[in-house]
Amino acid sequence: MGEDRLFIVFLVVAVVVLLARALAGRIRAPDAILLVLLGMAAGFVPALPQVVVSPELVLFGFLPPLVYHAAFFTAPREARADIVPIVTLAFGLTTVTTVAVAATIHALLPGLGWAAALAFGAAVAPTDAVAATAVLQRLGAPARLVTILEGESLINDGVALTMFGLAAEALGTGFTFAHGAGRLAQVVVGGVLYGLVVGIAIRRFRRSIQDPISQIIVSLVTPYLAYIPAENFGASGVLATVVAGFSIGTHGEGVLQPASRMVGNTFWRILTFLLESALFVLLGLEIREVLRRPGGHTWGDVALTTLAVSGVVIGVRLLWELGNGPLADLVPGGRRSREGLGRRQRIVIGLGGMRGAISLAIALSLPAAVGPERGVLVLLTALVVLVTLIGQAPLLPLLLRRFGLIESDERRREVMVARKAGLQAALARLDELAEEDEVDERTAEAFRQMLEVRLDRVRYFLDRQDADGRSRPPGGRHVRTELVRAQRAKLTALYRKGRIGAGTLREVSRELDFEDPVVIRKSRS
Repeated sequence: MGEDRLFIVFLVVAVVVLLARALAGRIRAPDAILLVLLGMAAGFVPALPQVVVSPELVLFGFLPPLVYHAAFFTAPREARADIVPIVTLAFGLTTVTTVAVAATIHALLPGLGWAAALAFGAAVAPTDAVAATAVLQRLGAPARLVTILEGESLINDGVALTMFGLAAEALGTGFTFAHGAGRLAQVVVGGVLYGLVVGIAIRRFRRSIQDPISQIIVSLVTPYLAYIPAENFGASGVLATVVAGFSIGTHGEGVLQPASRMVGNTFWRILTFLLESALFVLLGLEIREVLRRPGGHTWGDVALTTLAVSGVVIGVRLLWELGNGPLADLVPGGRRSREGLGRRQRIVIGLGGMRGAISLAIALSLPAAVGPERGVLVLLTALVVLVTLIGQAPLLPLLLRRFGLIESDERRREVMVARKAGLQAALARLDELAEEDEVDERTAEAFRQMLEVRLDRVRYFLDRQDADGRSRPPGGRHVRTELVRAQRAKLTALYRKGRIGAGTLREVSRELDFEDPVVIRKSRS
């Protein structure tokens, strides 16, 4: 691709992302839905060049950071508590879905071999929890449902990509059962062991780094260090990346030191959003030619196949979630893990399995050995993603309200309780330092007043919530906003008069960012 064409594609990606963000804020729809629609619409702009996305670019460029980010921010205690439902969904359901979709597509497209059918099944089998959890968290759904969906999405990525890799190998060489079992063991065990090695090595290495920029560079290199060598060794790069990310993220404070954690979190949030968004747009640009001539198939065939595959994907998941009780009971701790997950919760989990960026990435990496059907399989994957996002995401708010599963204000109260405990511990430690003469009384009093003001705000929130059962933002938020605004105005005036320099203006402005309620609220959304 020439430099001019590359620039045009980059510009289209940026425009689509900006439009999706603007529309998402207005109509309160998940970004993923709008990115799919706008990305596919962008493919019909006549002046745009034809785009062919290299499978290697997707596998080695996009996947490592996406998978690593999900693994790094996994909640270990919550995931361990719900390990049985997570594992049965991630391993059992992903395998069943892959086989069911493969059988369906093989019946509808008889010219497609079983290896290619299994590769396609592996592409649409893994879920993407981004859209579902965005809806659930915004409405205040039980945190347990969010944990299960996120944990499942993290593990089933590795399961699906492992099956996809084996199916892709079978396209070129053909497998016997014994050979396939041996390769599966090599892929899984090798990936897990190498991921552990990378995780331990990075954790030790990062302790010697204090510079925030160097910390971010290390965090960016880590997923590629885990993924690419593992693939070259014949192991699973995805499993290696998942294990490395989970190992680093759950030991100590993770890759980033406290001074750079806020910047690092922002960097990774923006990076993963841009990578996922770019996948949707690139897919839209690539399928333009397929839409004009869908692999020799009629549009009726494409529509029928899309509905059939989407029905299998959604139906198998619902049936699995509602009927896998006997299977879960066979697992140690399975019966206990199902406590609190009634029929209503399982229906929400069943309809929370939308497909997204990982499915697109796998489809775009289908090898040329698939043959002339590759284009229509990419198209079908995009349409299945679209059907699950548009068809399932709007149902979640209705179901949560209908089933009475909205736990409004619980998360915020939990945050306030944690802040209260932390501030009380800080005050107790300050008294100890004062008694031991490690801090003079004037300094101790200054810190004590600062901590007590913060503690009073937390108590005020908790008292109001306990009084009427509903949380309302503390009345001091407006005052804090006005005070910060006044300080910003004064800083700007001092700069314009030449009394302070640009460096001082930026430094003090950054400090005010940590006090501005508006900035804090937007950074959390």
